[in-house]
Amino acid sequence: MSNANAKTRSKLETVEPIGKRVLIRKDEDKKQTKSGIHLPDKIEIPTLTGRVVSVSAEVAADVNYPIEQYDRVLFNPKEAIPVDFEGDNRLFVVPVENIVAVFRKA
Repeated sequence: MSNANAKTRSKLETVEPIGKRVLIRKDEDKKQTKSGIHLPDKIEIPTLTGRVVSVSAEVAADVNYPIEQYDRVLFNPKEAIPVDFEGDNRLFVVPVENIVAVFRKA
């Protein structure tokens, strides 16, 4: 194995969204409500929350999308594409139009 090949293998692999998309790490599924009601494992929830891991260059350059890395967002998972990158399978590439809210501290 050559030295150049060893350097290539030691680099970390990343996922970079393309177009008007962002990469989101979905929050852990809640097993219990604040009032103590236990939720079933396969509950159908139309929106999910998560943290933005990466923003495409197109979204970052567009002032109409105030979304940045590490923002906590509410998103519709209908068109989210799961990324088989980690064992926990919580990464999703999401069209920016499917982000319905950004949580901000006042």
